[in-house]
Amino acid sequence: MRDGHPAIAVMLWCAVSLGGCATTQPHDGNAHTDQIDPYEDINRKSYTFTDTIDRKIVAPVADAYSENVPERLQRIIGNFYDNLAYPNVILNSFLQGKVRQGFQDTLRFTVNSTIGLAGLFDMATPMGLVQHDEDFGQTLGVWGVDAKTYYFIPLLGPSSNRDVPDIPLSVVTNGLFYAGIYMISAPVTVPLTILGAVDKRARLSGPMRLRDDAAVEPYLFVRDAYLQQRKHLIYDGNPPPEAYEDPDMYDASPDEGTH
Repeated sequence: MRDGHPAIAVMLWCAVSLGGCATTQPHDGNAHTDQIDPYEDINRKSYTFTDTIDRKIVAPVADAYSENVPERLQRIIGNFYDNLAYPNVILNSFLQGKVRQGFQDTLRFTVNSTIGLAGLFDMATPMGLVQHDEDFGQTLGVWGVDAKTYYFIPLLGPSSNRDVPDIPLSVVTNGLFYAGIYMISAPVTVPLTILGAVDKRARLSGPMRLRDDAAVEPYLFVRDAYLQQRKHLIYDGNPPPEAYEDPDMYDASPDEGTH
């Protein structure tokens, strides 16, 4: 799943904690086609393909990782990959006009990259430099760009016309991208990339089980939870109530409320 969208874990938690707003009704053909999901048939095929790959290949590997790697080492590995991806957070903090937060994020990255030994240890949080979650999709939302079309991208997961541009940006702002170009070769970067994917999937094991247990219609559950979670992030956790009450508010921007 996308690095910029640690998303599925937060999204599923968000869906449940916000009152179970995600749709769980069975699919009944065109009668349930939503305006924001005009490519539902294609998206469903992408979802099914991705879910099959996950269940047969990725999930078993992630489960073995969780069972055999000590939790402390898992935290160290997770810290390392979070730190590699953090320049994207820094960039988007500044792009959203959160200048003070941007400098704090820069300091967090510097502390963890140096004192924290390339991000292996989170030394910044105890210093009051908390971890933030910003990406270019959120930035576009802050700038007033609407999320009008939902996509499910094979192997990457849920997205929208507003969030897709973050995919290439999250790649080129990741430290591993430049390490692969200037410092280390493919025999090193490829295993590191695979380990990062396994670590991320292992972190999602609980929420993915929640999806399976809670949803009558997993596709709709994931779609609606994703859209709610993205709005939650754009408004920094404080969306106006109508953002969740009105189905047409999926494309509302933060200009219409506090963010």
